[in-house]
Amino acid sequence: MTTGKTVIGGPLVIGGRKLSLSRAIRAGDNIYLTGQIPMQAGVPMTVGSIEDQTRAVLDDISETLALAGCDRTDVVKAMIWLRDRADFPGFNAVYAEYFPKDPPARSAVVSDLLVDCRVEVEVVAWRPLPRDSGQ
Repeated sequence: MTTGKTVIGGPLVIGGRKLSLSRAIRAGDNIYLTGQIPMQAGVPMTVGSIEDQTRAVLDDISETLALAGCDRTDVVKAMIWLRDRADFPGFNAVYAEYFPKDPPARSAVVSDLLVDCRVEVEVVAWRPLPRDSGQ
């Protein structure tokens, strides 16, 4: 049984540049994903509708969760940053497709993003580690 901190997916690389952050960290039963921006072919997706960018983000989150042995049903908290308040209905419609039942707790804010995209999503998942039965 591992209970310490484990890096999942290695350091994040964008546009061939290794960033000083991990894709995700498992700490005990919790999995913390780095805020995900929409990516296409390894570079930030700076064009496309909010729906396209949201799908790209949530697909990448699904891939990272899979590396941790999780899926979207394990997500307990999501934090959303939108560049434009008018994008919320489109974002929310796509988000509901990805979390159709028992969606996680969620916060959403409008903010100037550091990358020229429309959305960033960060999630926390919970998946218990196998426990030693002591036998």
